[in-house]
Amino acid sequence: MGRITVRKPVLRLSTAGVRGQRPDTLAVEEPLEIRIGGRPLTITMRTPGDDFDLVAGFLAAEGIIAGAGDLAGMRYCADTHEQNTLDVVLAAGVRPPGALLERAFTTTSACGVCGKASIEALRADRPYDVAADDVELTPKVLAGLPDRLREAQRVFDRTGGLHAAGLFDPAGGLLAVREDVGRHNAVDKVVGWALRAGLLPLTGRILMVSGRASFELTQKAMLAGIPVLAAVSAPSSLAVELAEDAGMTLIGFLRGETMNVYTGAQRVTV
Repeated sequence: MGRITVRKPVLRLSTAGVRGQRPDTLAVEEPLEIRIGGRPLTITMRTPGDDFDLVAGFLAAEGIIAGAGDLAGMRYCADTHEQNTLDVVLAAGVRPPGALLERAFTTTSACGVCGKASIEALRADRPYDVAADDVELTPKVLAGLPDRLREAQRVFDRTGGLHAAGLFDPAGGLLAVREDVGRHNAVDKVVGWALRAGLLPLTGRILMVSGRASFELTQKAMLAGIPVLAAVSAPSSLAVELAEDAGMTLIGFLRGETMNVYTGAQRVTV
């Protein structure tokens, strides 16, 4: 695993005229090239760590794999610098769409849908019936999720520069947490962890994210069979549209003891 943090000197200033040099801890952002069978697929900017989970989650979100059985193996390429190229071997009979491999693209740490031709192309087939998930949650359980997620953000404590995604059970128990400079990468890492462990679909689970609820995060949750997506910040209009269409519960501005339930309010019992 590559470096997660680095130390850099900074000039510290204040309005009172105080100046001083001090070291600062920064979250690392490095490219990861993903190959399938030796053929380049994409380059994503990420924080090193949990790369196998990241790639598995990314491939699931792209519709290339559906479960752990679709993966024959993953390995870092020895012919490249450090651990920044990962080659995936798909199981026999599993083939990515030809157009996907013909269209190599780059994703950034800020955008999870780069390379998509249109919004229509993002409305992928839904492998799981999320709308049928009858999980119920209380506002009290939901209100406790941001603090539990924050307590598990070990690298954020040192850098203040990472997003996080956490997977919780209906009682508020934390099942997995991942951090990354890209919020979509953090979600891919969580979904990839679950896929590799054979846990999909994530029925009855809650995905809590540290930022806003965008369309791509809502889609990733839907494709993993997650019925509830909660965010500390605002959702986008398209995220609300997709959640409503898919039968998901989407919660935003989950801070302190208050929250906004945008869709799927039947799952939140008072």
